[in-house]
Amino acid sequence: MKFTHLHVHSHYSLLDGLPKIDGLISRALELKMDSLALTDHGSLYGAVEFYKKAKNQGLKPIIGSELYVAPASRFDRKPRIDDANYHLIVWVKNKTGYENLVKLTTEAWLNGFYYKPRVDKDLLRRHSEGLLASSACLAGEIPQAIIKGQKDKAIELVLTYQEIFGPGNFFLELQHHPNIPEQKIVNQQLIKIAKKYNLPLVATNDIHYLLPEDAKAQDILMLVNTSADPNDSERLTMLGDDFSMIPPEQIEKNFADIPEAITNTQKIVDACQFDFELNKYQLPHFQV
Repeated sequence: MKFTHLHVHSHYSLLDGLPKIDGLISRALELKMDSLALTDHGSLYGAVEFYKKAKNQGLKPIIGSELYVAPASRFDRKPRIDDANYHLIVWVKNKTGYENLVKLTTEAWLNGFYYKPRVDKDLLRRHSEGLLASSACLAGEIPQAIIKGQKDKAIELVLTYQEIFGPGNFFLELQHHPNIPEQKIVNQQLIKIAKKYNLPLVATNDIHYLLPEDAKAQDILMLVNTSADPNDSERLTMLGDDFSMIPPEQIEKNFADIPEAITNTQKIVDACQFDFELNKYQLPHFQV
């Protein structure tokens, strides 16, 4: 059964992701994978480097991003309300999708920035063509609703995102982190919702470092990022579980009870057919 890692952070997820592009590609090839995504936080900084180096190594690059979604409007700036944000994974299917993702990230930084570069559902509706999306990690809007016991709201959000991206283009994302109790709760509910509303599931591992032994180095990045006390038991850390690029065989074991979540990674890979037009001038046209 083929599997592709589709939720992947590089060092371009500043002070959050540890691996460099070369390391990600080398590790993927070491695991005998033929495709890999890059979904850095709120940006496309590494997209061209990743694309060129992956292509040169015979690896199919999937361009994407983990966007930050504002609780309401990207223009809102209310303290202790709008400093919250939700994660959303998007992948580029074609040229239109890449252009839309560029527009989303640009608008997020120029007009949606409040602690993080944020989009909102209005912006997503206008720029969803050519994109696939997933509910992301536990910081996603749908998983957060499930964690808070708001099952009806979670279903409403699922249907909203399906409407934004179109039938078959929105996936419910499952992750296997047995040391995080909330993950099991979220997975169970997402599987129920997927069956009830005939929605596709996808398995990921939210990669922030290459190997399990890299976890402490990545944690130091997080400490710098959050200015936290390393002895604070409540601080943000990923040390409790494995966020490495785990082998496909391990993924098969982790999701043995829901194999379609693995199969769907290949459906996403097959749907993403985007190539950069490099080595030529691409100048914008201005109406004069």
